[in-house]
Amino acid sequence: MQQTPAHDEHNPDLLKIIPTSCRSLIEVGCSAGALAREVKKLIPACNYFGIDIDETYIGLARRYCDEAMAFDIEQAEDHFFAAQSDRDCWIFGDTLEHLVDPWRLLRRVREVLPAHGCVVACIPNAQHWSVIAKLSIGDFRYQDSGLFDKTHLRWFTRQTIIELFTGAGFVISEGFPRIFNEPSREKLIPIIGELAKACGVDAKISINDALPLQYVIRAVPAQERGSTSK
Repeated sequence: MQQTPAHDEHNPDLLKIIPTSCRSLIEVGCSAGALAREVKKLIPACNYFGIDIDETYIGLARRYCDEAMAFDIEQAEDHFFAAQSDRDCWIFGDTLEHLVDPWRLLRRVREVLPAHGCVVACIPNAQHWSVIAKLSIGDFRYQDSGLFDKTHLRWFTRQTIIELFTGAGFVISEGFPRIFNEPSREKLIPIIGELAKACGVDAKISINDALPLQYVIRAVPAQERGSTSK
C-alpha cells in the first residue's frame, strides 16, 4: 500500500519535545528527513539514524541523516536492537499507528534504551470530534492522509496512549495536545458533552479529549521496583 507522500515539512511540536541533551537519535518513519534536518540545527554534533519502510524516501533522508535505511522495523531481529543500545532517543512521528504491533515494538525499545534515554512520539487522536461525528452518521471512509489515513492499523486515545507506554515499561514525563483552529467543531462539542453525561462520565474531560488532533509525548523508562535514585 502506498505510504504517505514524502514532504519537507517537520512537526515543530515533536521537535520541541526532543531533549537537546540527546546525542544519538533514531527516527522510525523518517520520510524525507525533515525532522532530522531541524534536529541537526539544534544538536549539530548528534548522530541521527533514520529508518523508513519506503525505500523511495531514503535517498532524500540521507541529505540530513548520518545514516538512513529502508526496512520494516517490526521485522528487525534482536541483534538490530542490541546494536542500537547507545541510542538515547527513539522518535516515532505519526508512526506507531501504522504498525501491526506497536506494543511489542515499544517493549523491545525499552529493553535496550539507556536509563537516561527517552522515546518521543506524535500520535493521532481517535477521540477527535470529527471522528465521533463521522461515526455517528456511518461515514467511516479511509482517506489518503489524516485521521482516516488508509495506512493506519491502530487507533489510540489519550487514555490508551498512556496505557500503551505504561504497558511497555515507560512513564510519560511530558506531553501536550495539538489543537488547531477548527470552527466547525463548535456546534458539535456540546453534543459530545451530552453524550458523555449519558454514559455516566465527566463531560468536561470528554470534551477536552475530543479537541486534540494529535498528542505529542515524551516517555522515559519506568523505574524498576527495588531500585533507588542516585
